[in-house]
Amino acid sequence: MEDQSIKELCKQMILIRNVESKLLSMFSLGMLRGTIHTCIGQEACAVGVISAIDRKKDILFSNHRGHGHYLAYSNDITGLVAEIMGLDSGICKGIGGSQHLHNKNFYSNGIQGAGAAVSVGIALAEKIKDSGAVSLVFLGDGTFGEGTVYESMNMAALLSVPILFVVENNGYAQTTPSSMQHAGELCRRAEPFGIPVNRLSGLNVTEVHDKSKTILKRIRNGEGPQLLFLDTYRFSPHSKGDDFRDPAEIEKMKNEFDPIDFMAVKLGASTFKEISLEAEKELGKALNELGIS
Repeated sequence: MEDQSIKELCKQMILIRNVESKLLSMFSLGMLRGTIHTCIGQEACAVGVISAIDRKKDILFSNHRGHGHYLAYSNDITGLVAEIMGLDSGICKGIGGSQHLHNKNFYSNGIQGAGAAVSVGIALAEKIKDSGAVSLVFLGDGTFGEGTVYESMNMAALLSVPILFVVENNGYAQTTPSSMQHAGELCRRAEPFGIPVNRLSGLNVTEVHDKSKTILKRIRNGEGPQLLFLDTYRFSPHSKGDDFRDPAEIEKMKNEFDPIDFMAVKLGASTFKEISLEAEKELGKALNELGIS
């Protein structure tokens, strides 16, 4: 990738983290309607995958932890924050809230596993239309406890539809470790259906971008559904402040597996500071439009 493109990916990740941090602060002050599930620590997954899509025709289906996906797709900070505040100026008139968003080819739903079935239907429709579009659905490792996911994989493979299942494996469902709820290897769940599995670290955004580009090309070439399994970690609570994980573990992961810190080292202190300031100004401008300091 060109240096400018890498810088833009880094800025998007910083923006997402800053927005999510601000939303947690706003929630604690009673400024939001409903709950929020932030993706702090998982930014490289959202930015890496979505930067690789064709925004003119590909369709994305996100989940309850979808702010990062939405911002990577649209960069619409004002519309998102207004929506979560319940304002008429929000992207869904303040009705959808944090989990139910829609903007062009972006959709999200808070029901675990629901997006998988809907996305397979979307993929089938695009195949029938011969549009060349790919349907993408974001899933968490906890969602592998839902039968709908396996039914969706079965139909996707059976009908050979153009879909990419993206799994953000952060190791927890709320605060329950994956090892306490899932037997076997999650990354191999799609193999019995004949769906190729691509496993990658969610630390390096450029690697996630490049791998996503390659996989999407295969799907467009008629190779059928694929699964991208991204190992990541969520630094923030499941929802607001409900976190019973070992604080030492979280701190260790922050020190060793922070995708933004990784980019800071890769880009150098001076360049990273410049990008960070640009992201801060962009967020400040968006919040100012909403009268938020």
